[in-house]
Amino acid sequence: MAEERSELEERIIIKDQHTKEIDLVNRDPKHINEDVVKVDFEDVIAEPVGTYSFDGVWKSSYTSFTVSKYWCYRLLSALLGVPLAVLWGFLFALISFCHIWAVVPCIKSYLIEIQCVSRIYSLCIHTFCDPLFEALSKICTNIRVAVRKEI
Repeated sequence: MAEERSELEERIIIKDQHTKEIDLVNRDPKHINEDVVKVDFEDVIAEPVGTYSFDGVWKSSYTSFTVSKYWCYRLLSALLGVPLAVLWGFLFALISFCHIWAVVPCIKSYLIEIQCVSRIYSLCIHTFCDPLFEALSKICTNIRVAVRKEI
């Protein structure tokens, strides 16, 4: 009985890793669009002091802007939300696939291959350049520079 229960709990845990509860209240928990798409009427249309329209026009404009923005967004998201979600899901899956199956293996292969070249290069530098630079440094150690101010 205990084994069946733990197996059932394990299946639930595995299922929960692939399914996720969606928060319908806070739809931007990571604040991705915090400052990008927060556009209100006051952010777009503003009348400076001394150039006011009629109060009825101002109220009607506010209502028209707010309602049209709200319903236009809802209509567009209803029509294009799911197809674009599929498109973006496909695109990010493609990017993930390329990264996992092409980019990382190429980089790892390059690092393995370049390690051999790096050792040969290091050996050549230590064999040929180190003695040359040590000899040049011994030649240049006795050079003295004096700075005089001539008037």
